[in-house]
Amino acid sequence: MLKQKTLKDSFSLSGKGLHTGLDLTVTFNPAPDNHGYKIQRVDLEDQPIIDAVADNVTETTRGTVLVRNGVKVSTIEHGMAALYALGIDNCLIQVNGPEFPILDGSAQYYVQEIEKVGTIEQNAVKDYYIIKSKIEFRDEETGSSIIVLPDENFSLNVLVSYDSSIIPNQFATLEDMSKFKEEVAASRTFVFVREIEPLLSAGLIKGGDLDNAIVIYERKMSQENYDKLADIMGVPHMNADELGYINHKPLVWPNECARHKLLDVIGDLALIGKPIKGRIIATRPGHTINNKFARQMRKEIRLHEIQAPTYNCNEEPIMDVNRIRELLPHRYPFQLVDKVIEIGANYIVGVKNITVNEPFFQGHFPDEPVMPGVLQIEAMAQVGGLLVLNSVDEPDRYSTYFLKIDGVKFRQKVVPGDTLLFRVELVTPIRRGIATMKGYAFVGEKVVCEAEFMAQIVKNK
Repeated sequence: MLKQKTLKDSFSLSGKGLHTGLDLTVTFNPAPDNHGYKIQRVDLEDQPIIDAVADNVTETTRGTVLVRNGVKVSTIEHGMAALYALGIDNCLIQVNGPEFPILDGSAQYYVQEIEKVGTIEQNAVKDYYIIKSKIEFRDEETGSSIIVLPDENFSLNVLVSYDSSIIPNQFATLEDMSKFKEEVAASRTFVFVREIEPLLSAGLIKGGDLDNAIVIYERKMSQENYDKLADIMGVPHMNADELGYINHKPLVWPNECARHKLLDVIGDLALIGKPIKGRIIATRPGHTINNKFARQMRKEIRLHEIQAPTYNCNEEPIMDVNRIRELLPHRYPFQLVDKVIEIGANYIVGVKNITVNEPFFQGHFPDEPVMPGVLQIEAMAQVGGLLVLNSVDEPDRYSTYFLKIDGVKFRQKVVPGDTLLFRVELVTPIRRGIATMKGYAFVGEKVVCEAEFMAQIVKNK
């Protein structure tokens, strides 16, 4: 299984804030296992820390704004996108003001600095949330939507549409996060000329200029008004009859605006709190719908905090019944594992098909057959025993015995026709023949029972 990652060392970036115009410095630091993303305002008394999660987002007008206990930090999405795309799970970000510096309006400088300092693998397992069915969020007013579908990796398709002759429709795709640097990171934020005055009136984009944003002039205005806006932006007067892009640097890609929207989607979905495996299809996305969708995903994750393993009955098992018999001493009617479909250094996934012909159904109960809970735990322990015995030489010379069972919970009946999936993992490394394990049993997507148990590996006499 993949492990969590953090930075090898700290790095800092400085520049002005897009909305405040302040000179700002942001520093990205390594963080311990399971820390997640946290942002610290080092310019304030007590240096408060905000969890970078979607539930703490309060504003999405022209960027993503986190607020916790009155402490605010904004324009975080480009930095978050770089962390997420480069697979970093844990990072403490320190900033000396109310927003991240805008830099050139893209994520490329974050990516460059992350690659300079490098990353390190940590001990904790990377905890993906795997999309198993379609999840959709729509905003009927704006026509925006975000859909996520099952996929083996995290990938995105973004479609943008504007009432504009310059960028009426564009799309961007990212199939592989390893290509984020080459295909997305350098895409810059953009603004329409018609939006500049209202944004300034709202106290925003005080630090905006042609070095940190693409400006799009797509609706003719009077030369007088156009000249006024040019003075506000600090650029030479231009011909009000010439529509098009206004920027110092040429476009990196013809669809740079769509690519930047894709970048923003990654940055906003980084606030879900877990990396996901699924394909995002975002139509006319923006920070508002991105955040609403991220919040919905957080609710979904809380409802399915423990996810069932993926089971494809067409795939060959890692261990069939014959291999299981070589490792376990159990025989009919007490061999309660049919096959093993996945195994790693510290975890295993086993399958038990429950048929009406199981001998225990004769007495438990004749008119309402229910698998005894103790046998569910026994089956779980046998799966754990396979994990342990698969790692020793001459496994037929060893047996595993229960020493302790704790935290047992039964959540749902197991009946004929059910397929039990067991996921058992080592809580700590095996020491002196003692294995401590945590196991879950699933029917479909539901946890039906769970337990913690300790077993001893004993050499047979």
